[in-house]
Amino acid sequence: MAEPDELDEDVVPVAPVTPSVRFHEALDLIVMVKSEGMRLDQYVHLHLGADWSRSEVQRAIAAEPAAIFQILSDPRGHVAIDSAGMLMDATGDRVRAVDDTFVVHMDREALNDYPLALYDVTVRIVKFERDCEIAWTIEGQLNLGHVYGYRLEPIEGGTLVTSYYDWSDVEQSWKNSAVFPVIPERALAATLGILARTVAPGQPRPMA
Repeated sequence: MAEPDELDEDVVPVAPVTPSVRFHEALDLIVMVKSEGMRLDQYVHLHLGADWSRSEVQRAIAAEPAAIFQILSDPRGHVAIDSAGMLMDATGDRVRAVDDTFVVHMDREALNDYPLALYDVTVRIVKFERDCEIAWTIEGQLNLGHVYGYRLEPIEGGTLVTSYYDWSDVEQSWKNSAVFPVIPERALAATLGILARTVAPGQPRPMA
């Protein structure tokens, strides 16, 4: 190994990366993302070429799968646990099979992104396994093919709930537009929190 005075003169010492440097780099990135009108997750997908078309979050809830599924299969249950503030009301009966539908009355004012005013979308069930899994796609002015869903896994003291959002079947032109994911992971996680509060108020989370 070379002694310090024998090191190659062409080697330039690299300054250590301090927390302050990382902080300013993060600020620069945030400013850049904001200037393009995107969320950070959308920016990463579009500019860094991240092969990313699905989000998943989990939460252990102190309730049986059947009790949770009752909420998830009820149109008004979807409104009750919505964390984004977009779902105003729903019309339709409890879903019981694939291809069942109901209508959700929407308002994006809470997101302050697209001036769509009040509008309706149709929720079409694409997967239905009672007390195990439910998933749906959104139909309306734009039928993009993105899918929302929940998986329910019994655990000791309750249920491990996985909320997922999949846009893998969306046309590439839409993926490149930085619209997706429409709903960030933090909103999925917040909805799970409201679901827990709704079905098991005041109960501690079981160990997943």
